[in-house]
Amino acid sequence: MSRAKINLAIIGVGLIGGSLGLCLKDKMGEDIYITGLCRTQASMDNAMKLGAVDYATADIEAVVKDADIVFLSPPVLQIVPMVEKILPYLKKGAILTDAGSTKQYIWRHLRDILPQDVYYIAGHPMTGREKSGVTAAKKDLFAGKAYVIVEDTGAPPAAHDKLMRVLRHTGANFTTLDIARHDRCASVISHVPHVTAAALVTLLNRTGGDLDSCIKLIGGGFTDTTRIASSNADMWADICMTNGEAIVANLKELQHILGEVITACEQHDRQAVHDYFAASKQRRDSLLENATKKFDPN
Repeated sequence: MSRAKINLAIIGVGLIGGSLGLCLKDKMGEDIYITGLCRTQASMDNAMKLGAVDYATADIEAVVKDADIVFLSPPVLQIVPMVEKILPYLKKGAILTDAGSTKQYIWRHLRDILPQDVYYIAGHPMTGREKSGVTAAKKDLFAGKAYVIVEDTGAPPAAHDKLMRVLRHTGANFTTLDIARHDRCASVISHVPHVTAAALVTLLNRTGGDLDSCIKLIGGGFTDTTRIASSNADMWADICMTNGEAIVANLKELQHILGEVITACEQHDRQAVHDYFAASKQRRDSLLENATKKFDPN
């Protein structure tokens, strides 16, 4: 007996949504039909030309009316308004999942508006590139990367299993976290590093008369450390607005750490500075040694 075809709708066929589409079409072929919601004709043309979707349009109803799974990949602050728009057209049993970097904000709003026969399973693929748009999409973008599935949003096991049968084709390392812990951890691992990378670029811009000379000296250290500062500004502004509590708490802790280094430098305390670098090297080296270990599969 042939397996029933899955209908997937991707809302926001950019880097993440486009990469998911490319991957699933490559792995599932005719077993999946993908529709994509795009804002511009150029995006629609690119999404279909590259093979990220079977059909792209700006017509919301046409994109989601037959969808078994809806993958939401717009900036975080646009996810809830988008769900409000698509709700009238969703069929019973439809599964909503997303790629939003913050989860509590989204769930606080969705739990009050979702009907009982439409399910939300929060997700966060921990991957990306400094480039954006479907033309930057890669079919292997998710492979080997952490992908968080949040299970405490009330979806039944059958819906969870159906979603995972599709998402496992990405080759991601799936793990589960409760929704509050996800936001705290994402702040440390992803959000604060982006803020910090942008701060380093801002520091360069504020070097005054030394700016031209500093630019001449830029090498691997600066470019590697600030690579993620080239990410989409709208996306990161939304993240800071929706996970502000965790981001602020960790930025204050980072501020405290830098204050300790400042004090050690002012006091010419070489041992304290040495210990600071040695401890961070040891931790990072340990992380790299364990980088090939997968999370427990979901």
